[in-house]
Amino acid sequence: MTEELLAIRKDIHKKLKKDRFEHTTGVMYTAASLAMCYGEDIQKALTAGLLHDCGKYCPVKEQITLCRKYEIQLTDSELEMPALIHAKLGAYLARHEYGIKDQEILNAITWHTTGRPEMTMLEKILYIADYIEPNRKVIPGLEEIRGVVFRDIDRAVYLSAAGTLRYLADSGRAVDPMTVNTCEFYK
Repeated sequence: MTEELLAIRKDIHKKLKKDRFEHTTGVMYTAASLAMCYGEDIQKALTAGLLHDCGKYCPVKEQITLCRKYEIQLTDSELEMPALIHAKLGAYLARHEYGIKDQEILNAITWHTTGRPEMTMLEKILYIADYIEPNRKVIPGLEEIRGVVFRDIDRAVYLSAAGTLRYLADSGRAVDPMTVNTCEFYK
């Protein structure tokens, strides 16, 4: 890890709750492992993993307030499903508070909750690392995704998106259209 990344990690550790930081660390190292597997830049994967949830340091109402303050445009779906808001806020904070200028890293943070069609490899890596990291509670389909991800990341992305859609439908929650688009694209 670079000195810059170690300094960011120290700051993130202070801001996030213990379980959120443990999740973040799991995502960071899972993303690095996937980057090694798929020939991607390991430092970019570590950085994206470390910062992917930096927008979750505060409650949802404060996240919305910060988005308005920073003029971050939120969709109706994001306002209906506020758990998605931290992704855009996180990309903003990564750029403006942590000095990350690499657009590929910022995009990966932006799309890590819903995915999108035609993701870059780094975007897919972060999307799936967030889903499969070792600290995640076991959910239906998780073991299958963990088993396939190092052989076929596109299949893993599809299975993850499909599992998310099933979970949201079964629990009567709203579905973001981008998650549907992600699922259909990778199907």
